[in-house]
Amino acid sequence: MMPSRYAPSVPKHEPAQLRLAVDRASPVPLYFQLARQLEAAIEDGELTPGSLLGNEIELAASLGLSRPTVRQAIRSLVDKGLLVRRRGVGTQVVHTGVARPMELTSLYDDLAAAGLHPTTRVLHNTRGPAPAEVTAALGLPESCQVSVVHRLRLTRGEPMAYLRNYLPSDLLDLPTGELESSGLYALMRRHGITLHSAQQTVGARSGTAEECGLLGEPAGSALLTMRRVSYDDRGRPVEYGAHVYRASRYTFEFRLLVHG
Repeated sequence: MMPSRYAPSVPKHEPAQLRLAVDRASPVPLYFQLARQLEAAIEDGELTPGSLLGNEIELAASLGLSRPTVRQAIRSLVDKGLLVRRRGVGTQVVHTGVARPMELTSLYDDLAAAGLHPTTRVLHNTRGPAPAEVTAALGLPESCQVSVVHRLRLTRGEPMAYLRNYLPSDLLDLPTGELESSGLYALMRRHGITLHSAQQTVGARSGTAEECGLLGEPAGSALLTMRRVSYDDRGRPVEYGAHVYRASRYTFEFRLLVHG
């Protein structure tokens, strides 16, 4: 079996030369073989954010595959948040690091959909320096100023979550009144920012005195934690969130898929 070579068009630099091959004697579906190789190229940095795959006809011809097979491989990576189809542009690499398909919604939208009448108390809304972890996640210089927003999210007057968000300072204005009347993601949508995917980590730890005090929990109580980097449809990191939730009031639910 000789590997085929396919060179996707990559803006602003020479196309990467990928060695893509499919084994027709393997019991593994051809679309899955192709999807795994493209995913590996994204994870290894051979296909960088913004890279264009070209059209399905070119890729299918270079590998001797049918267009439906190529289309299925691409669709699986779109579903995983690694690729995005943009009208007039083509299929484009978004970013790396998304481990599984997840629904990207805000806590405000989730609570409102559940009929829990969320309210928001803005505790801090300014521009200033951010921790190195935040600037690195947002692709910004360490000395860069960012928008810093701390909020307390409540339902029926009871604290639910303490939310800390960091955004590039030139992304959009964040009026306190609008942050109190709706969710951050809704505000971003109103300013023409289309969120596409996120990298999210969920955990648990003992809360700090400040966190437990704000959430109405005894000192040292266990809290759920969530860190998220959200990306727009151009592959830019546009928001870093570091949130804590009352474990007695909130759970995370995941839908897991079986592949292969």
